Amino acid sequence: VVAMDWKWLFIYPEYGIATVNELAAPVDRPIRFHITSTGVMNSFYIPALAGQIYAMPGMETKLHAVINRPGEYVGFSANYSGDGFSNMRFAFHGLDEAGFDQWVAGVRAAGQGLDRETYLELEKPSEKVPVIHYASVDDRLFDAVVNMCVEPGKMCMGEMMDIDRKGGLGLTAVKNTLPLVYDKYARRGDAVFGAGESYVMTICTPLEAEAAAVEAARRRQAFGEDLARDTALNRVMGQGLERPGRSEPGQRFASLFSAPAASQS
Repeated sequence: VVAMDWKWLFIYPEYGIATVNELAAPVDRPIRFHITSTGVMNSFYIPALAGQIYAMPGMETKLHAVINRPGEYVGFSANYSGDGFSNMRFAFHGLDEAGFDQWVAGVRAAGQGLDRETYLELEKPSEKVPVIHYASVDDRLFDAVVNMCVEPGKMCMGEMMDIDRKGGLGLTAVKNTLPLVYDKYARRGDAVFGAGESYVMTICTPLEAEAAAVEAARRRQAFGEDLARDTALNRVMGQGLERPGRSEPGQRFASLFSAPAASQS
């Protein structure tokens, strides 16, 4: 289950099909829902089936349920999520085995498939979306949605966590978090932060910024342009700081703007 702005996407991995704003299940067969969201936190709720459960971007929640009687039921969002919230509703069909098989065959006859490119178009905010059937679906699509990496070339959260688990990549990976920042209106490419080469290294007060500018000018004069340009990076790497234990208590660290020590790596 993928909660979108403002529609519901349902993927059936056992059948290789997908639907928008329509859900069906055979009577008396246990259902295991895997639920996520592409936008703000939402809530998946079919009152006749089970209690509501939240759908959140970058996360997966689970719900176990079973429908015991055939019928036509209503599902909807139980958590306000913006302009199209009121129409974020879908039909849930409780069917016998033969009826469910017939429904699956009807979806497979749709002819269109749900690949990543199609998904990225579907993901764009829209309201009052009619029922859509997809005869096939990318078998890794849901995992990519949860990991926020449907867009080709985008690092997945799972990949980032694996890098961190192995010890990280240090400063060479400082920008890896930028593609993972999530915003419902500008989450593709560099739209969130503008140019891909920009990122926040640190935050300082106006007085600190002025002092840094004066120090940078002094360094350019004393050491040359290359060293002056690398001053901030040198500080992050620990250059220019005294080794622990050399200073008196309360004066453990040298000035952030002191010259790098030649003996330090």
